[in-house]
Amino acid sequence: MKLNWKVVIPLAVWAVLVLYEVLFGAPPGLTRSAWWYFALFVAVILGVILEPIPAAAVGLIGVTVAATMRYVNASASTSITWALSGFQDTTVWLIFGAFVFSMGYNKTGLGRRIALVLVKWLGGRTLGLGYAIELADLVLSPGTPSNTARSGGTIYPVIRNIPALYGSEPNSTARKIGSYIMWTAIAATCVTSSMFITSLAPTATALAIVKTTTKVDVNWLQYAMGFLPVGIVLLILVPLLVYVIYPPEIKNSKEIPQWAAGELAKMGNISRGEIIMIVLVLLAIFLWITGSNTLISLPYFNTNFINATTVVLVGVTLMIVTGVVTWEEILANRSAWNVLVWFATLVTLASGLSTVGFVGWFAKLASAPMKGMDPIMVIVLLVLLFFFIHYFFASLTAHTNAVLPLVLGVGVVLLPANMVLPFALLCVYSLGLMGIISPYATGPSPIYYGSGYISRTDYWKLGLIFGIVFVAALLIIGIPYLTSVKL
Repeated sequence: MKLNWKVVIPLAVWAVLVLYEVLFGAPPGLTRSAWWYFALFVAVILGVILEPIPAAAVGLIGVTVAATMRYVNASASTSITWALSGFQDTTVWLIFGAFVFSMGYNKTGLGRRIALVLVKWLGGRTLGLGYAIELADLVLSPGTPSNTARSGGTIYPVIRNIPALYGSEPNSTARKIGSYIMWTAIAATCVTSSMFITSLAPTATALAIVKTTTKVDVNWLQYAMGFLPVGIVLLILVPLLVYVIYPPEIKNSKEIPQWAAGELAKMGNISRGEIIMIVLVLLAIFLWITGSNTLISLPYFNTNFINATTVVLVGVTLMIVTGVVTWEEILANRSAWNVLVWFATLVTLASGLSTVGFVGWFAKLASAPMKGMDPIMVIVLLVLLFFFIHYFFASLTAHTNAVLPLVLGVGVVLLPANMVLPFALLCVYSLGLMGIISPYATGPSPIYYGSGYISRTDYWKLGLIFGIVFVAALLIIGIPYLTSVKL
């Protein structure tokens, strides 16, 4: 029987790490349980990256082994309580609910209608078309935590019809207009993925890790306000930068608004389901802004009356009551339930690294060469490391769980207390932005790469250029802003 290397590699790495402890003992400062837990954690992360079986199943196996072996808690009863703690995390359920919201966008056709309306309004010029694609993604982003569903599942099916209108086909005539459209779409979704907690799935896990490491809980509004200056600048620049760096041969596109108008005509009048979705999305955004636990005081509104996850659950309940989605459809949404189990188990496993003392031990070890360095320089170096190490990952979630706890641990040791939260937020904000650097860096990337409109050489070159632009904007704008304002 042929060996499955995707199974062998995680198990082999686990065995090597365990054997090291058996032969030489745990490193000074760590217990045997802590080292064996670390070996398990590494094996799980490799399993999540390689996926010999679904990632959620890998996480569940990891939690089960850790609880059975009592690596984190000596007591059997407290071990199982720890193992299931991720399912009590509110951010996990926030993302689950947002996945149900995305079902409403797709089922009612609201997402497609929004994209077509913006293309109709702004598609008369190719640059305007770029902004239309970006705005469509932005409008959908607060309620669509999967950028694969948002960009790959909603935006791409609309825009893939546009290049053919001008005889722009993959490969030979791609640069007429198709290349510009496709690169603008993937670059735009990387920016919008950092705009809100609910616009990228791993953000919830990342903030749970931040809470565990720094003891600071960041709500929906604080998160959005923290990225706003960077987000505005990048949203303005992205279509224009693509237009300059990767220019289309066709500058005007009069036929595109006509095509979009024709597609809208086929859709007919706005449906009851779409109207309900609009109301529910606006209600959710309003409650996220006014109802979160926030330090921002809004007149006439109690700013502490509803939790962000409760808002999503209210929205899901109203979607069921109004018939926008049915319970059977929610049960059939494998992605939503898979994400629930995946995030819950990975949040638990990441928290275990801190509980057993591994994060603190590693932070002291890794921070030694940077002691005495200027705090701003420490932030810059750690964020750049966190950002560009993503070349070695094909999953933002795997990257988050493998690297973020360790980088945050180093930051907590080296930085003054008032700079830990800004540093943590910069790392989390970089998660969406780093999706631009390679053809496998985020979910929608293979879709746009596989379209044939962006060559392999162009993708890697543009990925590096825009990756540098994105992280430079994050650091140059984000550091002074986050270290000077009180969110």
